[in-house]
Amino acid sequence: MAELSLHNDNRVSKAKVVVIGCSAGGFTLVFDIISKLPRNFPLPVIVVIHRSRKHKSSIEEILNSKSKVMVRVAGDKDQLIKGNVYFAPSDYHLLLEPDESLTLDCSEPVLYSRPSIDVTFQSVADVYNEKVIAILLSGANTDGANGICYIHAKKGFTVVQDPESAEVRTMPEAAISQCSADLILSNLEIFSFMDNLASTINQKS
Repeated sequence: MAELSLHNDNRVSKAKVVVIGCSAGGFTLVFDIISKLPRNFPLPVIVVIHRSRKHKSSIEEILNSKSKVMVRVAGDKDQLIKGNVYFAPSDYHLLLEPDESLTLDCSEPVLYSRPSIDVTFQSVADVYNEKVIAILLSGANTDGANGICYIHAKKGFTVVQDPESAEVRTMPEAAISQCSADLILSNLEIFSFMDNLASTINQKS
């Protein structure tokens, strides 16, 4: 179903970026998604994970050694490059500017979260409108629900993890209750979705 939907959806071939958000219960799934991306993945990927500034995380370093794509912590003024993965650093909101560069912001937390998934999703949608593919995964609060629904309202392509397969259901359930995602997928279906996304865009480019 996911493959059929992608091949028949013009938003996919026109997409400029993939944004992924999660908190509790989503760490391992994000790791697996990124480590499985093909070397020729045709879009930049922005990842926002809730994590404490008090604990140093080496997910980017580990993923960079295990992935076929380039994985990095997003830096202020970084330009998006296709096939690169940008993780929001702890204790900063991550925004996209109209010139397609990234900006780090230390304004107040949103829903007790900085980085906030909502902030990043809304910022990216304001730049790319319908040319955004958003994926919301497991999480323990409702951050991300407003953001993915904002992308949905701008006609972007939205994917929510099936709460039945999520380790923590709160975040995906909040999104589903607020708006209609294009796809609600299990963990394994999300892997297939990313493969189909890459092949669909590469075939049309």
